[in-house]
Amino acid sequence: MSDTTTQAIESKGHGFGTMPVFLAAISTILGAIMFLRFGWAVGNQGIWGAILIIIVGHAITIPTALAISEIATNRKVEGGGEYFIISRSFGTNIGASIGIALYLSQAISVAFYLIAFAQAFQPVFPLIKKYAGFTPIPQMFSFPMGALLLWLVLKKGANLGVLMLYGVVVILAISIVLFFAGGSWNLSNLKNTSSGIPNGASWAFVFSVCFPAFTGMTAGVGLSGDLKNPRRSIPLGTMIATLTGALVYFLIVLKLATNSDPATLNSDELVMSRIALWGPIIPIGLAAATLSSAIGSLLIAPRTLQALTSDRVFPTEKMNNWLSAGVGNENEPRNATYVTAVITMVIIALGDVNLVAGIVSQFFMVTYGAICLISVLEHFAASPSYRPSFRSRWWISLIGAVGCAILMLMMEIVTAIVAIGVMVLIYISMRRTSKEERGIAVIFKGALYQAIRRLQVWLQKNRSRISGTDWRPSFIAISGDTFTRIAAFDLLKWIAHRYGFGTYFHYVKGRLNREIYDQSVKELEKVIKLSDAAHSGVYAGTIISPSFVTAVAQIIQVPGVAGMENNGLILEFSRDRIADEPAMKNLLAATELALSARFNVCIQRSSEYRCGYKTSIHIWLTRSQLSNANLMILLAYIIMGHPEWDNSEIFVYAVMPHSERETQKKLLHDLVNRGRLPISIQNINVLPWASGKTYEQLIYENSLEADLVIMGFNPSQLEKYGAATFTRFSELKDVIFVRAEADDIALVEAESAAIQSEHVDFENECITRECSEELSVSLSSPEIKVVTPESKT
Repeated sequence: MSDTTTQAIESKGHGFGTMPVFLAAISTILGAIMFLRFGWAVGNQGIWGAILIIIVGHAITIPTALAISEIATNRKVEGGGEYFIISRSFGTNIGASIGIALYLSQAISVAFYLIAFAQAFQPVFPLIKKYAGFTPIPQMFSFPMGALLLWLVLKKGANLGVLMLYGVVVILAISIVLFFAGGSWNLSNLKNTSSGIPNGASWAFVFSVCFPAFTGMTAGVGLSGDLKNPRRSIPLGTMIATLTGALVYFLIVLKLATNSDPATLNSDELVMSRIALWGPIIPIGLAAATLSSAIGSLLIAPRTLQALTSDRVFPTEKMNNWLSAGVGNENEPRNATYVTAVITMVIIALGDVNLVAGIVSQFFMVTYGAICLISVLEHFAASPSYRPSFRSRWWISLIGAVGCAILMLMMEIVTAIVAIGVMVLIYISMRRTSKEERGIAVIFKGALYQAIRRLQVWLQKNRSRISGTDWRPSFIAISGDTFTRIAAFDLLKWIAHRYGFGTYFHYVKGRLNREIYDQSVKELEKVIKLSDAAHSGVYAGTIISPSFVTAVAQIIQVPGVAGMENNGLILEFSRDRIADEPAMKNLLAATELALSARFNVCIQRSSEYRCGYKTSIHIWLTRSQLSNANLMILLAYIIMGHPEWDNSEIFVYAVMPHSERETQKKLLHDLVNRGRLPISIQNINVLPWASGKTYEQLIYENSLEADLVIMGFNPSQLEKYGAATFTRFSELKDVIFVRAEADDIALVEAESAAIQSEHVDFENECITRECSEELSVSLSSPEIKVVTPESKT
């Protein structure tokens, strides 16, 4: 709302107290439905069905009343009623989507009350027919009264409505007292009304007709701009009226059930006049109540529309200016009243109380459901800006929100979808025109933050080590070359696509100060855009540190974002930088740090090839690398699950002594079959050590054209050969060197102790033996040397 409009509404109210809020609500609650349709409800559903209607109805309205009361005490309340309260707490986008639906329900309610007003003249219909010679229709009374009320509201404004409320409440009180004073309280008659008439209307339909009676509890909220202290008057007046109305309805149902039979209750709209001590007081009370409710809605609806257009929710400035214009010192919404009158007259033409009541119910339901849902989310979001002096409970609002959704579908699924669709379309439209406004996404984010925080704390308190076949990667990647080389990000993206979790850190070198921090914030935005463009499931961050090694030391101590501990680190270097001694020294130091923290480590040697067509992943196993085998195969399977690797195949090459070839082949086949791994048996190759061929020659013969090669490494290799551990096999394209520091990664469950012990014995044998065959051949034999740019020259 613009500042000038806000000031106008703030300064031009009438200064009413709590009583008008109570009177507006109670006169609407105890209105047309009470007089015309509650006897019909008892006749159709019996006393227990009618009581259920009251209970369910108040299970919706009481949570909404509490939510409105809570929101109203969150900040200064001005004109615009429920719309103003919601929009100033949750933003114009949410406020407008709820406010327009609310306005329509209020405007349609005017027509509903005027149609009901015409029913008060039913006793004189026979006289009119006898003396005038025609049968009157309800519109003959509704249209003239609607025109008269419009004229009175335009002339007198809110003062007229409040003055009438006092008189109407007196008449209502007299009507109810005389109704209870008539007839008897013959409880023995309850057995005749325990059930309704045969083949009566469904409970859902009867509920939809009766529900507008309970919606009156928010009638006083619309006077927010005319109240002296709305933060006190709205909660107090609304809740007293709601509870008073509920008590009166329970007593009315009991009175009707003890004084009539289902058939009479179903057929006689004014059955209450047959029971009352003085019958004519019921039509008089009906006329008074419907007129007051109509006036109340006619006062409230234009003020809601005025507040909406003051916030520029409609597409054209001319329309907003015209509808938001006020007249006089009280800023009476004259133009908005004209529009409301037009809607009223169109709905009156329908003339069917039940039909109009059903429409009103749906719009009120969608409005109340949205209010309760937002209240639930705000409770979970726990925003420090949400500081109401009156607090409801989140579970009460949840009952209201869920109840609204269920009842809307029960009453009429088509109109429910239309009502929800209208609200969603309004919200989408508002988001497009005012993107900076606080929206539902902000509240959802707050609620999600709290939910994730609580879940992570719970997981930490109840953590148990995830091992065996339940193990999954939660990897960290770090690189200072994010914007020139994205190999590490791509690998993490593939791992985190479905089965794993990934956190990517962009390394910013330097000591933490304002300048470096601001630089890191800007670079983080770029990383997030990169992640978004790649449609990745990677969580991005930046790390500022004087050196790369200290940065790694920091990030391996960072908690995992998924609620589970991080268990792996990805480090990357380019194939064309293997001669960069400082970079390789940092790589080795970072690897040793990660291994000391029991992290699994993947050293990715990238190339300009960038995994080519992504059609083949080659895994190389040796006796000294069997401890890494499970992780290597599992990573290949996880990478293969990314859409970029849809057409890929996994090839396994195991280099073993000739005497163990058949045993190893059998074990690998068994592993693939039991693990249901997508590896063809034809792609499993167990190669013997052949005389005259080195390990490197075997790899080049089989994997020179592979898109990605996965190999293992051991700490002993790092100690003995240093950076040469990762720079060998330089003719290969993209390579991942894997070290499985965790000993609890399994691809299959052991089916029997024999199989498990056989595998363990075999692996222990391979680990404990001096498996120097591969190292001596591949790294220190005279036939093969580590290839570096210097050696090439």
